[in-house]
Amino acid sequence: MKLLKTLIFLFLFISFFSCKKDPEIKVASVIQSEDNYLPVVPEGWPTPVYKFQDNPVTYDGFTLGRHLFYEPMISEDTTISCGSCHMQTFGFSNGPSHALSHGVHNLLGTRNAPALYNLTWHSLLRWDGGVINLETQPINPIKDPHEMNMDMDSVLRRIGNSAKYKTLFKKAFGDTVVDSQRFLRAFAQFTGLLVSYNSKYDKVKRGEEGFTTSENNGYNVYKSKCASCHTEPLFSDYKFRNKGLPVTVLQDSGRWMLTHASNDLFEFKTPSLRNLGFTAPYMHDGRFNTLDQVITFFTSGVATLPNLDPVMAAPHTITTQEKNDLLSFLATLNDYKFINDPRFSEIQ
Repeated sequence: MKLLKTLIFLFLFISFFSCKKDPEIKVASVIQSEDNYLPVVPEGWPTPVYKFQDNPVTYDGFTLGRHLFYEPMISEDTTISCGSCHMQTFGFSNGPSHALSHGVHNLLGTRNAPALYNLTWHSLLRWDGGVINLETQPINPIKDPHEMNMDMDSVLRRIGNSAKYKTLFKKAFGDTVVDSQRFLRAFAQFTGLLVSYNSKYDKVKRGEEGFTTSENNGYNVYKSKCASCHTEPLFSDYKFRNKGLPVTVLQDSGRWMLTHASNDLFEFKTPSLRNLGFTAPYMHDGRFNTLDQVITFFTSGVATLPNLDPVMAAPHTITTQEKNDLLSFLATLNDYKFINDPRFSEIQ
């Protein structure tokens, strides 16, 4: 009898545990949160010019724009995408390989491909302000004979005939219709979210880190010698200025080429100081390879040109220590999180 009770107990014990569910095995996965694909306005920054009011960002719209940004099919010989001249590693600039933008058939443009970030704060785009809206920006390089050399109708036809893009457009807009408005708005959803706001400087301002002595001294140099044109927090006033750059064989008259107004002669938009560690070479024609060369120009290389900006006409001096400290501060504006953000990289 005792043996029988023992056997019954063992049977019930084994049955109880054998009937329990196996422990759940959770597989790690990447969740695409909509919060990761919403426009960002960092605290303390001014209100953006482009606000997405008529172009609300969605994950699928952003993803379509991301594919289009890296799509070489939009160039004549299918070799050049926007990402060819605006590489994430170099802060979405052309990087050191080309002083001037390059395009189809190995042709070179006449200006340096500007870095793409914080674009929604620009009231006018491009070095000369020739584009007034973020949504129309892609048209210029697409039509430029030295860059992509395509007309929009041909681009839309190629995209519309692609099975890949039929799927992407349907996800983004509900059907497979490919038109210029959808094409350009998807582009703007991607480029408009290229916001750089996680440099050391930003972390210092948020109270997360502190400047070194040299960086803090350089910050003071910046405020006394640079801030009138490169204003915080965007580090540019985005105005057009004649900086006194000696005219080269390119004979580039800047904004004057659009307006033919004498007060626009040799004027180019003030670039941001953010991410300078990634975006060499510098100036509208990429003439300077290093920041040391840029600083030397501002202290001793300014040419006396018609319409020279009064800020540039005044004498500028800087000591060796001030220059070294300034370079230390400028390095705090490099946003490593931005250039490594997987949301902005090419989808393989």
